[in-house]
Amino acid sequence: MRHELGILLRGAPEDLRNWINDPGLGSLRLCLITIVLAFGVYGMTLGFWRDPKMGVFVGIKMPALILLTITCNGFLNGMLGLLLGSGLGFRQSIMAQLMSFTIAALVLGGLAPVTFFMSLNAPAPDAENAASAHSYFLVTHTVLIALAGIIANLHLAKLLVAVTPHSRTAIVTLVAWLGGNAFVGAQLSWIMRPFFGTPSIEVAFLRPD
Repeated sequence: MRHELGILLRGAPEDLRNWINDPGLGSLRLCLITIVLAFGVYGMTLGFWRDPKMGVFVGIKMPALILLTITCNGFLNGMLGLLLGSGLGFRQSIMAQLMSFTIAALVLGGLAPVTFFMSLNAPAPDAENAASAHSYFLVTHTVLIALAGIIANLHLAKLLVAVTPHSRTAIVTLVAWLGGNAFVGAQLSWIMRPFFGTPSIEVAFLRPD
């Protein structure tokens, strides 16, 4: 398992081509387990500051958000991959995106100890400066998630360049996939909120509205 993840993180074009051309059950299982565990652990640190129960809630919702986004957008992205001439079938398109989200999960999972201890040392949610601490957490986690997304998409771009006929096709396919994932992910995030525990709002798995 460690060897396969190392290959994925190194992002060597030949290795990525082998992964995408033969997306077996082992690769699929590895990506799914990594996404659930790494995003789950990071999600727990995201909500832990507000309340340990909130940490558990976000630890469940964050990997669920990723998997729902891939599931909802899988058919569309597979169809876009075919229409744009990437040469990737539906199974390969989904596997490519799973690989990308797996890299993002590994980056955020690696940062989870840092964000956990940051939560432990922050002002309590009922402190006078809790609102400032909440804003700080919001900005910090947004930057970290964006950083993980950039790293993952750079690997995805490298993968697409390696397996598609032309680099222009690879970039157009990447942009189309990112647009679809961003739209669906934003809608699902709104439905599944809260993720950041606002001090003035009661802890809940989902908002009533």
